[in-house]
This record gives sequence, C-alpha cells and structure tokens, in this order.
Amino acid sequence: MRFRAAVPLLATLLLVLLAAGVLWGAALAAPAATVSGVVVNLDDEPVAGAVVRQKLTTNATISASDGQFSLESLPEGVTVTVTAWQEGYLVGWAEVMPPQTGVTITLKAHYTTDNPDYQWYSSHDLEDPISCVHCMVAYPQWRVNAHGKAGTNPRFFSLYNGTDITGTSPIPPGYKQDFPGTAGNCATCHAPAAAVRGLRTFAAADMNDLPGVEAEGVFCEFCHKVGGVYLNPATGLPYNNAPGVLSMRLYRPSSGGAEQLFFGPFDDVTRRVSYLALEKKSQFCAPCHQFSFWGTPIYESFREWLESPYPAEGVECQTCHMKPTGVDYFVYPEKGGLIRDPDLIASHLQPGASDETLLQNTVTMALGAQETSGVLEVTVTITNTEAGHHVPTDHPGRHLILTVRAMDELGQSLAQQSGPAVPEWGGAEAGLPGKAFAKVLRDVQTGMAPVVSYWKQSLIESDNRIPAMGVDTSEYTFAAPAAGGQVTITAELRFRRTFQAVMEDKGWEDPDITMEWAQTTLVVQP
Repeated sequence: MRFRAAVPLLATLLLVLLAAGVLWGAALAAPAATVSGVVVNLDDEPVAGAVVRQKLTTNATISASDGQFSLESLPEGVTVTVTAWQEGYLVGWAEVMPPQTGVTITLKAHYTTDNPDYQWYSSHDLEDPISCVHCMVAYPQWRVNAHGKAGTNPRFFSLYNGTDITGTSPIPPGYKQDFPGTAGNCATCHAPAAAVRGLRTFAAADMNDLPGVEAEGVFCEFCHKVGGVYLNPATGLPYNNAPGVLSMRLYRPSSGGAEQLFFGPFDDVTRRVSYLALEKKSQFCAPCHQFSFWGTPIYESFREWLESPYPAEGVECQTCHMKPTGVDYFVYPEKGGLIRDPDLIASHLQPGASDETLLQNTVTMALGAQETSGVLEVTVTITNTEAGHHVPTDHPGRHLILTVRAMDELGQSLAQQSGPAVPEWGGAEAGLPGKAFAKVLRDVQTGMAPVVSYWKQSLIESDNRIPAMGVDTSEYTFAAPAAGGQVTITAELRFRRTFQAVMEDKGWEDPDITMEWAQTTLVVQP
C-alpha cells in the first residue's frame, strides 16, 4: 500500500526533475548574451561600485561611476535573476531575459542606526514565522554547537557560581564566590543580548538572570545583526576594555516597524539582506576570542592566529570551524531554498574543544626509538599541523598530556633514566614519562598554581603550548632489559578539558580525548 501510494508522488517528482533538467540543459545550450543597464538608489541617483551578479553564479561585474553595468555570458532567451549590491544597501534585483538593455536595478539603503529597545526574536519559536527554526539548515547545527549552549552550559555555570556540575553544592572555584553581589562581564560573550540590555541601565548582566531569548546564548539573529567590529588599528586586536559585544556594531530596527536587516555571506540574497564580507573573516570572531583579565591575556586564539602564517595564506577561523559539509542549500528547498555551490555553504556545527574529529586532525606525532649500549633512546615529535592558533587555546584549564611508556616482553614498565615527566597537576598521569602542554596561571593572592580562576588577579606561570605550525620535540631514555628481548614503546597525546582535580571536585564527566597514539618495537640483545 505504501509503495502504491508513493507511485504518483515519485512520478510527479520525476517529471519535475526532468523539467528542471530540460530547462538547465537549455540554459547551458543557449548562446551567450548580454544584459546592460544601470544601478540606482531610491532617489534615482547612480550607485557606483555595485556588484552586479547573475544570481547563484560567479558571473559578475561592477557598476561604473555613473551606475552603468554590462553583464555578459548570460543564457540567451532564458529568464534569469540579476542582482546588485553595494555596501550600505539591501540587495536589489531584476528578472531579465537576455539579451536585454535598459535594465534598472534599484537599491534601497538600509538603516544605519541601532535600537537598544529592540525585542530579539527566538531562534526556537515555532509560533513566530520569522524564527530560524522553520527554514534554516544552520538551525539544528547551531543548537548543538558551543555558541548555541553558551547561555546554558552547566560547566560554565559551575565556574561562574562556584558549584558542582548540578549547581546544588558550593564547590570552588567560582566567580560569584570571589566577587559576591556582582555579575562580572561574562555575558558580553556568553549572553550578548543580556549584556546589551544591561548597558541601558549601566548594569552588568547576571548570567543567572537570562529571560527568554537571552538564554539562547550566541543566537542566530544576534550574529546576523552584527554589521561590524571595533578593533584597535594599532594592534589589530579588540580594545582591552571592550570584551565581546562591546566591540561589535549592531543594527537593530526601530520599534516603529522599520524593515528588518540581516547581514549574510552572499551578495545575491533577495530578502532583507545585505552582504557582509566580515562574516568570512577571523576579525568577526575576535571580540569574544581575544581578551585579558587584570592585564593578563587569557583568551588569545585570535592573536595567535593573527601572528601565525595563516592570515597570509587566506586561512580564516571559518575555514576550519565553519567548513562546508557538502549541503548545497542554506534554506530548505521545500521552504523556497535555492541550490548553490556546496563549497560556499558554511556549516554552523562550529566544532571546538569537544569535537573528537577536529582534535584528532589538529596535530601529528612521530615516535622514534633506538637502543644504544643498554639504553633505550626515545624521541617524540609533535607538530601543530592544522590549528590556526596554539594547541590548546583559549580557556586556561585546557591542556594536553603526553605519556611515553617502554615495556618489556612481560608487559613490565622499564625505568626512566632521563627526560621530562608529567607535572604533579597531571592527575592520574602525574610523574609518568612525558609532559603536559598548557598555559599555567598562578593566583597572585594565594600563590597557587595552576588555577582556572582567571577572573581573579593571576599571572602566567608558564606557557609551553604549541603554536600554529610549531614543533615540540622531547627526548627520553629508559633502561633496556638486561635479559634482552622485544621492547614495546608507546606514546599517547590526550586532550583534557581542565585539570583533573577541578573536574573531580565539580563532577565534570568529560573524558579525555586521544588526539594521537603511536607505537614501535625494538629487539634488544641480552
């Protein structure tokens, strides 16, 4: 019965696909033609420098100083959409049938003000027709990424309030324990809508008081109403006193019902959109991924990228963290979405510190071993081949632990004679042959290290993280077994979200993620 019921639907779908194929084939077979005209604003004044494009293609030209344009290589006799965009305007368009002359594309300037009283709409609201949940492929991706959870992450709140992971038992460290009665500036990145609300009353936003859409963290509409960022021209970095949203230029419409505005990565979207090249640049990420506390740099992934070889190679944050997944539309086709080049559709999964695949494709590890005069000489080389910043980066609790083991034929560990060992804060691995990679903070008041309470005055005790394209080599020696035989040497590099003592106290259950593992064997003569 299900098969019979599906036959008419399948037949209809087949006819639609065949018709689309015929039209597309006709477009491909049609001789090239030209469309010419002018781009003007609402006052009929010419708009120079506008990008005029055959929608959904790379076929584009630029309007001249008098607004005139001539777009070539269009299919003759086939209706196409030609769009135009210039900074400060919404995308304009015209339906044309090449060859055609005298085409006028009118651009409407978008508003350039911001409305602090604007009521954000929820990304989840099924009752609101403008909500992203209805149409956007990015919505389910955003829901599971760290930005979508920035206002609800239980690990964050355990550090913010000084509790266990359930929020019920007081367990230090915690911002609220150290600075009771204050809210801090966490919301400027974790709940930017709350932070800008607080600016109206000159009060910092408390992360424990996030009503409605504010609890959605870094949500869809917020990011797409950011039209610019403020960076220090002398350094290229955000200003020290303007974390997160304080370094962003927002464009929220007036309460009187002014037309909505969304910034996006395409200049040919014909619906309340203006193109923003910044969305494809690392500078868009800078306000929340570069900040110091008490003058000590804590979150530094933007600066680390800026000082790496990657900017010169055109590799941005989005290259790895918004890598296309092969989907060729950003609006569901049944909602009117159009097919585009899948290499241009950015993913909003935005993998980070909890993504095993991303971490396992971040570094490479080489293990070498030889036996000389009864001594096993082991070398481990770790190269940061893929991360555009240090490994690990940002939150100072994050660290890598490298362990090296040499075992005889009976599985007994051979004694280490020289080489580094995992530091005492390395949890279960402390004292084992190996090392740890971390930015270690020392609390100024107590002298304790390492600490994750960077909201208190702290200093960098040490920092041996591996920079972009950087290499770390460590050497170890072990006593070879007197009886000889086969020796097995292994090296494992693991990522740990924060120090084991903090995790155990607070009840975090995030397991280590093995980033690299290597093994080799030697046959030792007696």
